[in-house]
Amino acid sequence: MRPSIPPTILGTIIHPTTYRDATALILGWAVRAESRSVCLANVHMVMEAYDDPAYEAEVNGADLAAPDGMPIVWILKLLGHDVKDRVYGPTLTLRVLEAAAMQEVPVGFYGASSDVLAALIVNVRQKFPGLCVTYSCSPPFREPTSDEDEATVRDINASGARILFVGLGCPKQERWMHQHKGRVQAVMLGVGAAFDFHAGAIPQAPSWMRDRGLEWLFRLCVEPRRLWKRHLLHNPRFVILSILELLGLGKQDRA
Repeated sequence: MRPSIPPTILGTIIHPTTYRDATALILGWAVRAESRSVCLANVHMVMEAYDDPAYEAEVNGADLAAPDGMPIVWILKLLGHDVKDRVYGPTLTLRVLEAAAMQEVPVGFYGASSDVLAALIVNVRQKFPGLCVTYSCSPPFREPTSDEDEATVRDINASGARILFVGLGCPKQERWMHQHKGRVQAVMLGVGAAFDFHAGAIPQAPSWMRDRGLEWLFRLCVEPRRLWKRHLLHNPRFVILSILELLGLGKQDRA
């Protein structure tokens, strides 16, 4: 389970955990109808937080920030933590959905395009026949008005969904969860590309690439126009800054 004083990587809190413990924690919160937020930390998230103190505070306010990316796992191991594997968002999504179906906990989905959302719901219902999906929404790409946002919160709470999967992408989904904690009476999981993967809209990297920290390269080849800047900007900086931090030089000047 989560340590009392979790480690940080470049200022971002990471909770060393496992699929089993994370799933149990999420289901426990859901059964008690608690408003919680769960982040899945990868290099992109850590670097966005490094560059934006406000976003860093939002991520660090999450109830659970699991190590999603293999580089995050490697750094945790170098820091002396017994982390056996990553908690990969698409896999955690399936684990939580399976547990929700078994325990009859209603779930909802917020994010992605309407086509992707529809395909996602069809696929997860086929995979988990007992799953109760009580809410789904494909929000507009623009910022919602305050009235629209209030209506969304009312709809989510009225649906009875106790686990809400949020697929808005980083950093938008973490900001959304932070802004809605205490208002949405559900456990909110920011799972990013899991919506596209489980809808069949985008292929997943083969397991050998994921296990070796090369998923970024596969995704860059699949979506070069969208992802090239993120990976070429963040990845080298993460390596350099993490090495400096491991050498005891501390969190470097954001500038």
